[in-house]
Amino acid sequence: MAKLDYSYEHHLIVKEIFLEPGQEWALRLPGWSMILIKDGTGYWMDRQQNQQLLLGAILLVTDRVEGSILASRLGGVLLHIFRVEPQRLTGLITLREQRFFEAAAVRAELSLRILPPESSVAARLRDLCCHPKRNALHFRIQFLQLLFEAFGSELKEEAPEPARHPGAKDRLRKLLEQTLVSEMLEMSFSDLVEKAMCTPRHLNRVFHEVVGKSFRDKQTEVRLSRAQELLATTESKVLEVALESGYQSVSLFNLMFKKHFGVTPGLWREKIRGQRTVKRRGSRLFHHFS
Repeated sequence: MAKLDYSYEHHLIVKEIFLEPGQEWALRLPGWSMILIKDGTGYWMDRQQNQQLLLGAILLVTDRVEGSILASRLGGVLLHIFRVEPQRLTGLITLREQRFFEAAAVRAELSLRILPPESSVAARLRDLCCHPKRNALHFRIQFLQLLFEAFGSELKEEAPEPARHPGAKDRLRKLLEQTLVSEMLEMSFSDLVEKAMCTPRHLNRVFHEVVGKSFRDKQTEVRLSRAQELLATTESKVLEVALESGYQSVSLFNLMFKKHFGVTPGLWREKIRGQRTVKRRGSRLFHHFS
């Protein structure tokens, strides 16, 4: 079985993988993946079920699902993959939308779906994947829109209308619908208390109920996710990364980063770049397209 490490790969681009006849690939892609069966036939394999993946179908799956794709023994299977990590889309999606993807990842009916070849999403994805410039910005946006559309009414579903005299939980939900994840980088808890119009103690409890974690933990998650993105994709100095991630103290940034990831920001960056170098030299299984 093929095993590849994609601990912090570039996302929002289309990649290709070809499995030889009978080859099995253990899916270990972070975030959400739309996998198009571009050519051949494959099978989705997990503990509960085995399903055939027809030509032109889409496998929509999250990293919370353990399974693999098996190529037919009669011929290989060619896959086109578009991957998204919602927590990295800090300036694009709201806190409510990010929370939706977190919750969907543990719901059996949403975390793994196979869209048939005749579905509108599958048809449009096939058209996009055929374009020679599919990784240009214009097309990446269309791929992202398709992913959101694949969830249909679940993602579009609005929160229920608050009561005539809404409580702190209703006010917080409304704020989360309007707040981009990136705003958490600089947001203070006192500001949120003022907007939610309740006591800090009550807001702490309500925030945990709605978001699934404390305000401090959520803010740390957003800041460190932003820091990883900057370290992996820019040449910014560690001090600049700290400031851009909402930390005014580089020593505190280093402390929090090492506490969560086991290494300093500088060493983490070196490790990620080293992994990419190894992949470029030795991997023939995965192919990037420009």
